[in-house]
Amino acid sequence: MRIFISTGEVSGDLQGSLLITALKRQAGAIGLELEIVALGGEKMVEAGATLLGNTSSIGSMGILEGLPYILPTLQVQRQAIASLKQNPPDLVVLIDYMTPNVEIGTYMKRHLPDVPVVYYIAPQEWAWSVNLRRTNRIVGFTDKLLAIFPQEARYFREKGAKVSWVGHPLVDRMQDAPSREAARATLGITPEQIAIALLPVSRHQELKYLLPVIFQAAQTIQAKLPEVHFWIPLSLEVYRQPIEEAVERYGLRATVLSGQQKEVFAAADLGISKSGTVNLELALFNVPQVVVYRLSSLTAWIARKILKGSITFASPPNLVVMKPIVPEFLQEQATPENIIQAAMELLLNPSRREQTLLDYQEMRQCLGEIGVCDRAAQEILQMLPGSGLAVSVAEWE
Repeated sequence: MRIFISTGEVSGDLQGSLLITALKRQAGAIGLELEIVALGGEKMVEAGATLLGNTSSIGSMGILEGLPYILPTLQVQRQAIASLKQNPPDLVVLIDYMTPNVEIGTYMKRHLPDVPVVYYIAPQEWAWSVNLRRTNRIVGFTDKLLAIFPQEARYFREKGAKVSWVGHPLVDRMQDAPSREAARATLGITPEQIAIALLPVSRHQELKYLLPVIFQAAQTIQAKLPEVHFWIPLSLEVYRQPIEEAVERYGLRATVLSGQQKEVFAAADLGISKSGTVNLELALFNVPQVVVYRLSSLTAWIARKILKGSITFASPPNLVVMKPIVPEFLQEQATPENIIQAAMELLLNPSRREQTLLDYQEMRQCLGEIGVCDRAAQEILQMLPGSGLAVSVAEWE
């Protein structure tokens, strides 16, 4: 059986790799052989996919910020559709990566309607949809939507999609997470040292809009707390040089490293991070955090004035429970002063820190039980034509 998986950016590559591993495990258990072709990244290759195009670094947030990526995105989109046309798969799985995946899903519905389409980790229309047009397109071409949040399941089911809530795949990743003590020993962090994880970049635009403001805040925090050391796990190796140059420019006591994100999170006393999936990971590791995001001022103006968009929350921990679990500063509020004030309070105010950890527990209840990737894989294999699989997966009610 041949499955085509389409995703993009760093987080999509991670989620794709976790899903591929579970698909192969579940297929092997029933003697089913899978061939997986994909748009994705190196983690998916390591899990066993054959890439049609590498999309892990093709991504942006915002209108103007997306302009440099239009041609590369169209190119991989065309490659994928050409491959689907020439050699139709038995099933298509779409993971996030909104614009390309909506086009691929629409193509499948029009030209290959007999091939089932599963959307796993759908675009967050439930959180910040400007209008229903895109939601309706997604519902129109999706045979099954596997939701990772209860609110997402409710939203798409109300709009007419066939939905199963499987939970959030990051829950599974916590099974082999190191303890705080083991992680600090591995990284050589002494008991008196304060470890702060800095996570400024997973998209190229963030080098311009986020890194300076986060590093300026770090500079002041370091001056106030001499026992602080910053840890910067790279999302992609391509960002090492600009980040290391910035560390030197701002005079930070910082270690930049690859492949040890779990250790950094387990060891950290605080995270200062861009908005994204990484916020959920920090929350699952019980790390208090300050979340920041900025786009160009023109993009922000267009979104507010012309598209009439409004965002209640940006970071996933806050979105899951629709309340401010973690401080987040967006656009004009994303200043070094605001970051410093919030960070110092989380570091030095025990009651504020304790409240964050209690709120994390509430959030954790909305992410499902361990076995998320296996449940998603079972649902997907059940959709394969002629598979004859009868797998019972509890749906969210």
